[in-house]
Amino acid sequence: MTSEKMVTKRDYYEVLQVSRTASDNEISESYRKLALQYHPDRNPGDDDAISKFKEAAEAFEVLHHAEKRACYDRYGHAGLEGAGGSPHFHDIRDIFDSFGDLFGNGGGAGGIFGDLFGGGARRGGKRVHRGADVRCQVTLELTEVAVETTRKVGFSRKETCDECKGSGAKPGTQPETCTYCGGTGQVVQSTGIFSVQMACPACRGIGSIIKHPCQQCRGVGLVSKKVTRSVRIPAGMDDQTRLRLPGEGDFSPDGGPPGDCYCYISVKQHPLFHRDGQHLICNVPITYSQASLGATIEVPTIDGCQPLTIQSGTHSGDVFKLRGKGMPDPRRHGRGDLHVQIQIEVPKRISGEHEELLRKLAEIEHVDVTPKRKGFLQKIKEVFSTDAEQEKTKE
Repeated sequence: MTSEKMVTKRDYYEVLQVSRTASDNEISESYRKLALQYHPDRNPGDDDAISKFKEAAEAFEVLHHAEKRACYDRYGHAGLEGAGGSPHFHDIRDIFDSFGDLFGNGGGAGGIFGDLFGGGARRGGKRVHRGADVRCQVTLELTEVAVETTRKVGFSRKETCDECKGSGAKPGTQPETCTYCGGTGQVVQSTGIFSVQMACPACRGIGSIIKHPCQQCRGVGLVSKKVTRSVRIPAGMDDQTRLRLPGEGDFSPDGGPPGDCYCYISVKQHPLFHRDGQHLICNVPITYSQASLGATIEVPTIDGCQPLTIQSGTHSGDVFKLRGKGMPDPRRHGRGDLHVQIQIEVPKRISGEHEELLRKLAEIEHVDVTPKRKGFLQKIKEVFSTDAEQEKTKE
């Protein structure tokens, strides 16, 4: 490579859009984003995207290698050429084989690039796809999720068509091998120095074409069916918790693994208890005399009522904790607590005897209280007569 060509190369830090002090993790994450952005499967026929894809791979190959990065930092592109460290990728598969591990799928073209942009593993030379996931929902009372329970749930999923046995072809006929791809389901497209493998546009990666589709499934090979399954619900589930039923989703249209079913747990609000994680909160009303003198009252718990001693001098808003009377924790042993919050109730109507006793109590406590209620017209008469007398006195 000539020095003129080396001068036109962009700075590798600029290519990966990172600073010169970037960590290995920052470099890897930036390269991953660029690789996904400019991947040939996402940009078919775009030579500029493929060029940037290759450029990002070259930059990453240098900067994620400690010795090559140090040499590049000191001498630039010329230092890599002199030391034989300049990266060379003959085609796109070289990049896949070199950096597949970065994306958590081992090496090779079937790593993240194969899974993300082609969708699925291979069986018999053709790509197969995983079935779609489905969902269902079950609604429970709070008292029901306080213990482990089992519920039956119903949902719809796509299963193999009984009429065509999943072939998609009308009974008595067979799918025909795709002549465009030769039954492989894949075609190779050459773009510049790269050779890109992609799904066959004629058969959409299936490898066969159905000329006479099944009337029941319309050539799909799958039909919708209702199924019922039993779901074990651990104690203490929160509202909208999702439980996974592996392999209970849609069947694959081409022999791949089935999808999963996700069961969402809906928990109804309780009229007495408010849930705070694994703890329960219950507001309990008591009278002024119970708060002042103390009392033993019955309070509700998730397991039934139990006595609670209220100490004398209790204020409204005070909380009494009953340990182990809350909700179970599905992740570990033990239960939360029940928080009993006291509310002192003031009656809106009282008897004459009650009023007399309360007025005597007010005298003892030396507090001002509203005098006994009089009729509205009587109060107006008293107010105006008092004002008139005061005016005469001034005169």
